[in-house]
Amino acid sequence: MADVRYRIIEYSRHEIYALAGMPCRNADIIIDGTLVCRMSATEKQVEVSRLHKGNIVAPAFIFGKDNGMPVGVETDTPVTILRISKEEFGRLLETNYRINTNFIRILSNINIFLTRRMRIISLFSVREKVAWFLFEIAAEQGSSTIHLARSRQEIANSFGIHKFSLLRVLSDFQNEGAIKINGKDITILDRNKMK
Repeated sequence: MADVRYRIIEYSRHEIYALAGMPCRNADIIIDGTLVCRMSATEKQVEVSRLHKGNIVAPAFIFGKDNGMPVGVETDTPVTILRISKEEFGRLLETNYRINTNFIRILSNINIFLTRRMRIISLFSVREKVAWFLFEIAAEQGSSTIHLARSRQEIANSFGIHKFSLLRVLSDFQNEGAIKINGKDITILDRNKMK
């Protein structure tokens, strides 16, 4: 990267990175920290994704004709960004096969993620959303006992449901013997009872 012009940008915790509609002018790569992407409409808010170290922010919009950010983005922790201009990033893509291939792979994975996410948000019942979420976290953590790093409200926001609905489903699962709740730790006892 010695011949690539870039800047390092620092953001504090809970700082606005971008508002929905703002143009995406650079290729920003997260060096450290977490960004939260949320879509809002009137009083409803849905967490679309969380971006971590190594992620490019809004890669599909860098070269888009309409490159307005579709979501608002805020820091969840202090964040360090490596910022490359759109022109400089374009030059990198043209001259470096590996970077070009990785960028295409990132765009493809985003398409898969969004298709899957839209299916879950629009077609799953609240019960199915909560079960899917618990199964995903269990797979990520490699255990049937999982630790929830986010608050119940943040989890509800990630599916566009009310916190009360999330709590009701968790309570139902526990009463049915499907899970055991101990604060932020949840043990999955019987997956079949969650279907």
